[in-house]
Amino acid sequence: MAIQLNHFFSILFTIFALSSSCYGGRSLQLLNKINPGESLYEANTFNVNDYGAKGDGKKDDTQAFVKAWDEACSSSNAIFLVPSGKTYLLKQITFKGPCKSSLTIKVAGNILASNDRSDYKDNVRQWLVIKSVDNLSVEGGGYIDGSGKIWWENSCKINKKNPCKHAPTALVFQDCNNLVVSNLKIQNAQQMHLSFSQCNHVSASGISISSPRKSPNTDGIHITHSQNVKVTNANIGTGDDCISIEDGTQIVRATNITCGPGHGISVGSLGDNDSKGGSGSATNMKFLNIKLDNVDNPIIIDQNYCDQDEPCKKQKSAVQVKDVVYKNIKGTSSSKSDVVFDCNAKYPCKGITMENIDIKKTNGKVARATCDNVQLSKVVDVSPQC
Repeated sequence: MAIQLNHFFSILFTIFALSSSCYGGRSLQLLNKINPGESLYEANTFNVNDYGAKGDGKKDDTQAFVKAWDEACSSSNAIFLVPSGKTYLLKQITFKGPCKSSLTIKVAGNILASNDRSDYKDNVRQWLVIKSVDNLSVEGGGYIDGSGKIWWENSCKINKKNPCKHAPTALVFQDCNNLVVSNLKIQNAQQMHLSFSQCNHVSASGISISSPRKSPNTDGIHITHSQNVKVTNANIGTGDDCISIEDGTQIVRATNITCGPGHGISVGSLGDNDSKGGSGSATNMKFLNIKLDNVDNPIIIDQNYCDQDEPCKKQKSAVQVKDVVYKNIKGTSSSKSDVVFDCNAKYPCKGITMENIDIKKTNGKVARATCDNVQLSKVVDVSPQC
């Protein structure tokens, strides 16, 4: 997915991509045993069923969720409960703060998006939004389903005759500080699955994201204008980036990530549309301890990225890419070129470290590296080399 990147941002980024996912053995057994009216949460639990939600997957439950949220947000130490065993159909909804105190959202049941695209006329880019809520904990157990098929079928990337239009992100956290998201399952997003925007101090663990390989622009986790974001133990399979990071973002750490299908871990696009190549810098990135299995583009820096059918014009400006480390990366590749540094002549890639890299072709041919305008600061035990 092409994204504009024309401001300074700095990333500390560490990835451990394993051949199989691990969720730490944690489960939400207590959550899944909650029944309406149980005394354990009776004092401060706001169950959507008590506000008229039917949970039959057919009746619109949006207003019941709004009513339950309004009371939970205005109460102390509240639990907003989506109980297990039911599927709740929702149109667009914004859970807005600030709230009275810390709050927990328990998604033990299932949430299903309306597949009527006219229900998104107010804002076609969002479905579920949690905005300006600090000290929030969100726990899974059920799933969140974006009913994305109707959106994919109408995408210009699937049918070239269709005009190119935006589609909703399934779940957006905006302007949330001290946020914990755990054991959440999101599937079939209309476009992106999970987005953190303008958030600070985020911990996301045990996240499961899935959409078909050919679903367009279905990024798994999208991070923009956010700081201090930690993603651990995630299993992500999509039709676009597993994790995408955009401008204004600082200090991101992603560990134990299983990615596939998908376009990998991507840091922006280095300028598109009116950004004229971009400006600023992308610095201090580390890609460590990665296992590759028949992947396209294992290692790539592309300052000439073009996400359109017509050729893009060469730009005179570019985002400065520097201080990037690739270390302990091994496995197989299906690409024509397995290591690609396509950097700008005026703003070459600087301070690139490569250590303990062993990439082989899936078909047994010799792996290749293509390198333009890149300044390597360290190369130790690397195959293929520039």
